[in-house]
Amino acid sequence: QAQLVESGGGLVQAGGSLRLSCAASGRTFSRYAMGWFRQATGKEREIVACITWNGGTSYYADSVKGRFTISRDNAKNTVYLQMSGLKPEDTAVYYCATTRNYFLGVPTTEGLYDYWGQGTQVTVSS
Repeated sequence: QAQLVESGGGLVQAGGSLRLSCAASGRTFSRYAMGWFRQATGKEREIVACITWNGGTSYYADSVKGRFTISRDNAKNTVYLQMSGLKPEDTAVYYCATTRNYFLGVPTTEGLYDYWGQGTQVTVSS
């Protein structure tokens, strides 16, 4: 079973940058896809970005394309989300997640993710 711990959230002004990290443990990190999701107050959780087991392919929600970059370091069992050009509408709790099963491609459906971190708050002020 995987354990995930996010860090790096905080308060930033619009236009600023943050890098979120998610440290994984409990199983072989490098075999599984990873994803970042977010949930704003009063809204449903939505996918932000996800990446294949080897980092070869990534997917981004339209709302973050060109501003966010997902990456992973399998040697460090860590996945990152570099966020730049932040907007107030990016304010949310950000969660990392991973799948129970192996996927060759990028799983972009929330229901495919089985293990979740506790989340980290990102607040973007205008």
